[in-house]
Amino acid sequence: MADASQIKEHAKVVGADGVHVGTVDHVDGDRIKLTKNDSPQTQDGQGAKHHYIPLGLVAEVEGDTVRLSATAQNAQDMFEEAE
Repeated sequence: MADASQIKEHAKVVGADGVHVGTVDHVDGDRIKLTKNDSPQTQDGQGAKHHYIPLGLVAEVEGDTVRLSATAQNAQDMFEEAE
């Protein structure tokens, strides 16, 4: 796992496959909170929500890019929604 202090606000989060996962809002404990901008509206018409991904998925931080050890789809499958 990479050093969480290197993760910057508004950094791009990409999967191991290079596919965009989201944009960092901030680090919240042992999770990364993603901005709402990358979250589509749900089918029931509700607005976008913040999603969280575990810091344990971070493989490395390269400047303004957070690279995960999981593919984008696998990371999205692990999303936790804000309550």
